[in-house]
Amino acid sequence: MTSELPIGILDSGFGGLSVARAVRARFPDERILFAADCAYAPYGDRDEGYIMERLDRIIGYLTGRGVKAIVFACNTATAVGVKSFRERLSIPIIGIEPAVFPAVRHTRCGVVGVMATTTTIRSRKYAEVRERALEWAAVSRPMKVEVVDMPCPGLMECVERGDFGSETLEALLKKYVDPLACAGADEIVLGCTHYPFLANAISRHAKDAHLIDPAPAVAEQLGRRLSDLDLLAPAIPDRQTGMDAAMDEFRATGADPLRESVLKRLWGKDARLLPLDL
Repeated sequence: MTSELPIGILDSGFGGLSVARAVRARFPDERILFAADCAYAPYGDRDEGYIMERLDRIIGYLTGRGVKAIVFACNTATAVGVKSFRERLSIPIIGIEPAVFPAVRHTRCGVVGVMATTTTIRSRKYAEVRERALEWAAVSRPMKVEVVDMPCPGLMECVERGDFGSETLEALLKKYVDPLACAGADEIVLGCTHYPFLANAISRHAKDAHLIDPAPAVAEQLGRRLSDLDLLAPAIPDRQTGMDAAMDEFRATGADPLRESVLKRLWGKDARLLPLDL
């Protein structure tokens, strides 16, 4: 395996681009192969068997393309499948999970909100993350800390269709974010990779809350694993940093002009969406 190979990043849709952006910003010399399972999304309300079947296909594609690492840029996919694929594959597998611990550590009022998909919030992995964070808080924080879980069906779909300001979106935010604000949450965890693209809209409904996006931490963890294995890409002389579509390949099931327009809006006008027939 060589350091010039691409990094595979997968998601059920385009939310994983928030993680890909963090990887691109942190490691401008890396190549990214992004795979979005748009035609079979959302994963958040699917059963685990369905999700594992889709992950088998996508990861089979990525490993067939020779990626040097795979990032699960999807909280639901991480909760369901990351442990299994770490046991099956020899390359680094990086997952993402709701950043409950940082929220519990930094809350000033003792109320933390977690916005995520239904499957993520119901998962065993999330329950373990939540429990560990609250156990730490019980010993280390001077006040009692409460975590308020908020399943958010429908928000992911808004991002997928490029809806960042419709009445439908506002109604969903009122339903999901306003109760967190009313509960006094001063830290809100964005527990789905789609939600950072709605950060401005979420903040309008929770003006006093700090939003936590775990994507930068995922990029750092990826960097540590690649460095440990001497797989960081060599620097490209005289290359300008930033979003470089020429360095990256974007594929999606159900690729069409509308989905490509959403990709361009989220990544940049030079991005092209190629089909992923799985």
